[in-house]
Amino acid sequence: MRLWHQDLLTSLPRQQLLGQHRECCALRGRGWGRPHQTVNYVFEHSPYKLFQYHQLVMQEMQRRGYKPDLRWSAPDYRGQTAPAYIGLPASPLTTPIYPEHDAAYLTECLTNLAQKDIFL
Repeated sequence: MRLWHQDLLTSLPRQQLLGQHRECCALRGRGWGRPHQTVNYVFEHSPYKLFQYHQLVMQEMQRRGYKPDLRWSAPDYRGQTAPAYIGLPASPLTTPIYPEHDAAYLTECLTNLAQKDIFL
């Protein structure tokens, strides 16, 4: 799985948006630090950056009428089986949240979606 370019979140179809939420939950939980080719860059940043990205995902879910578990709104929450962070320092909110989400990554994401017959 991948983290879609943040500019695509408001346009993603239901399946991809909900998949993105599941991916964020997994990465924030016990998946943190487990290598996976398409998301390894996430581990080079503070877990707080993933929290910020996940907030964008959940805001879009709420905008569409979905009700994600609000426990994920706490930056230290890591799910039911992973221990919460203690004293996780906040990171400044940047645009984009991940510098890897540049124009080339946006094109890569759009190409990936087009291969799934999703054209945004």
